[in-house]
Amino acid sequence: TLKDLWLGVSAGGRTAPENAEAVADFVADKMNRAWIGFGSAPEGSVKRRIHSFGLKLLSRVRPSETLLKSLTKDVSMLEIVHPASINPRLVRRRLRHIAVRGAAIHKKYLYGSICMLPVTSVFMVVLPLPNIPFFWTLFRAYSHWRALQQGSERLHLLVSDCSGEGKTLLEKKNGMSTRKDGDSQYAPWNFQPSQKLDGFLERRGLDEGLDCDTISRICQTYDLDKVDVLKYRDLEWPSSASRTT
Repeated sequence: TLKDLWLGVSAGGRTAPENAEAVADFVADKMNRAWIGFGSAPEGSVKRRIHSFGLKLLSRVRPSETLLKSLTKDVSMLEIVHPASINPRLVRRRLRHIAVRGAAIHKKYLYGSICMLPVTSVFMVVLPLPNIPFFWTLFRAYSHWRALQQGSERLHLLVSDCSGEGKTLLEKKNGMSTRKDGDSQYAPWNFQPSQKLDGFLERRGLDEGLDCDTISRICQTYDLDKVDVLKYRDLEWPSSASRTT
């Protein structure tokens, strides 16, 4: 409740960023509960139509953003399954690229969303319906903040060489110590080359994408949502679907 949030913030003992994160999580939880209520509304109602329109907007969120948002500060280990024919160094390089590029993109869109909040708040007076533009902009601001402050920084830390501050942080998190030569006994990544995944891809041409049947088998094996994978493939690279591999 709001009272519990106020007691937690005013009690002290936490830093300003921790209090800000608690407030953001509280608002996100309230928005999520309201969103679930819109989805359970009767078919044909205004709330149900708003929910359907929101799902169309959410379908355009990039998969890299979803990945970064899922990496919280408590994540200290990555388990990565990749085709055995691909060098793990290339996989790490790609993940670092996602982290660095994500930091730049989400910082830009975070500032843009924050600037749009005062503008969209005006619709509270004009519109008789719930202020969907304001809540959507607020949600996007929170999403970009989460991807930037937690996901991008955490992913870059986990796939880097774990030197300096990042190395110390991971060692404290996992109770590991360093050797005398300075190398850590702990690596925050676990790459798993998969011959089975190579088998799914062996018939793929260099300039061809994956057909729906192959995607369906991959999704079934690795517990993925086929609809989401197809959506992300068409969204990210509509002219070259093979890059999704």
